[in-house]
Amino acid sequence: MTASEHFLTAFLALPLGTFAGTSGLRRYVVTRQVFAQGRSHKLVAHELGGNDYISLNLYQTRNSGGLLRPCEMSACKVTEFVTALEPDT
Repeated sequence: MTASEHFLTAFLALPLGTFAGTSGLRRYVVTRQVFAQGRSHKLVAHELGGNDYISLNLYQTRNSGGLLRPCEMSACKVTEFVTALEPDT
């Protein structure tokens, strides 16, 4: 799936490394990593005190912008999570 500009903007604004944040009404610990000189990204999130789990890869290409590859969950779920995610300050 090609990632929307809205998703890409929200995703790339997230801090690198591990941080805590809120998406919807749930709190998560999130890890965002960058590989291959910024062309490959991975995000994993675990709900604090709950069972929710988010995992995705994002590949930035010259031809198609961003290719979103959720890991065993819907693209809708990861898109909603990332666009709603607010890291703690």
